[in-house]
Amino acid sequence: MRLTGRALRLTVFVGEGDMWHHRPLATEIVHRAHAAGLAGASVFRGLEGFGASSIVHTTRLLSMSQDLPVAVLIVDDEPRVRAFLPQLDELVSEGLVIIDEVEVIRYTGRTAAR
Repeated sequence: MRLTGRALRLTVFVGEGDMWHHRPLATEIVHRAHAAGLAGASVFRGLEGFGASSIVHTTRLLSMSQDLPVAVLIVDDEPRVRAFLPQLDELVSEGLVIIDEVEVIRYTGRTAAR
């Protein structure tokens, strides 16, 4: 798959401890994005952060390190990203979902080994 030019970046901020049917929520989002045929998804674990609860979660305090912030980033063209949004409505009960316009400079898949 090749993707260049205008695209959307979908970022989903959730907690590391957030679950969907006994599975980490971030993992469920990535697997659903893959099943939907989106160009790619990555999960990034934060070192420190807070959200609507105003509780700061950090790796520096052992008692609070169990629910660190997690960001799932997905980039694809606008129609595909917008078509994926209803799945997030189902999955994300607490968190933040944002969309940014981005310009993809280079995105190419690996070539098959010969």
